[in-house]
Amino acid sequence: MYRMAGLAAIEIAQKVSKAWRFLRNPKNSAKLVRRRDKHNMSVNRGGYCSTSTLSAGSPTSSPSEERVSSGISLSWQDVYNIAVKWRQISEPCDPVVWVNKLSEEFNSGFGSHTPLLLGQAKIVRYYPYYLRTLEAAKTIMLDLKYVNNAEDRAIFLTDIEKLKNIEVASSCSDLYNVVGETYWVATRCDSIAFQGRRLEGTRITTQNVGKTGFDFAIRTPCTPSRWEEYQEEMTAAWEAICEAYCSDPNPTRDSNALDAVKASILRMTYYWYNFMPLSRGSSVVGYVVLLGLFLAASMDVTASIPPGVQVDWEAILSPDPGTFVDAVKPWLYPSVKMSKSLKDYADVSVAFGTTGSVVAALTSADT
Repeated sequence: MYRMAGLAAIEIAQKVSKAWRFLRNPKNSAKLVRRRDKHNMSVNRGGYCSTSTLSAGSPTSSPSEERVSSGISLSWQDVYNIAVKWRQISEPCDPVVWVNKLSEEFNSGFGSHTPLLLGQAKIVRYYPYYLRTLEAAKTIMLDLKYVNNAEDRAIFLTDIEKLKNIEVASSCSDLYNVVGETYWVATRCDSIAFQGRRLEGTRITTQNVGKTGFDFAIRTPCTPSRWEEYQEEMTAAWEAICEAYCSDPNPTRDSNALDAVKASILRMTYYWYNFMPLSRGSSVVGYVVLLGLFLAASMDVTASIPPGVQVDWEAILSPDPGTFVDAVKPWLYPSVKMSKSLKDYADVSVAFGTTGSVVAALTSADT
């Protein structure tokens, strides 16, 4: 898995840096504008660094090899799909697929399910976020004064006594006793693409599983309408990254420009984690893309994620991208070192051009 992440990040960096070099060339940007005009395409908000009008529409379709290898453009789907393919091969027993390709499950609202507490079992990987998730649920309940039950009907909590009990609740069972049945609340996720829009983040759920206790978990439904909203958000976030890097003549020499690139990468990562568009593997794919984009911008992340920190949970529990950036940058930013190592690597997509060669690379005993 570590080798998969490293090779995927390098391939992402190589393809993205090539696309950015193409976009930074004034002659090429002028050609793109003429091409959009010729085909009556609207010039979107990303300016000359915008790539969405020239990109493939489906996140699960393979990007045109000619288009990508020539460095013409990459969409956010193309970038993440590089990591998805590596993750699929690294563990073929895991169903790592884009949720919108699950047809019936997508239309009915396929949802990932990640428990913190499952009956009497504390899930080791996620339980450290139990109290923060509990406090987030309490805050949402006190703010909205209602929750949704298993049938998505509203259960109102306007009774003063119930609100007091929510304030002092110290466990998910305390909250369940206030509501009286299975319920969920949605975390907040503020848009930056559309001012005033609030997206549905993930759902914090509490379900009574009988004598063994409660299933306290997060669930992220992916429906067509939710997918469309997040696709717009991801497109805007990707264009902001391209703009931040391509609009400055020497971004690697300007600390303010580099800070803008860092923040824009983290903002897209924030929306990816709230989006959770994969049936499995969204967490590692999101972080691999983050590493690849930093490397594409000549920045090498040299630190490991600190013990007890889950980057995806930091995003899920942050109400807006700014809060997420502030939570991650204290340990991430000091570890970032300027690096030109990317030019020393062989082209990953050429070196591992077949599935067999990728499998061989991931299973080799050589380090």
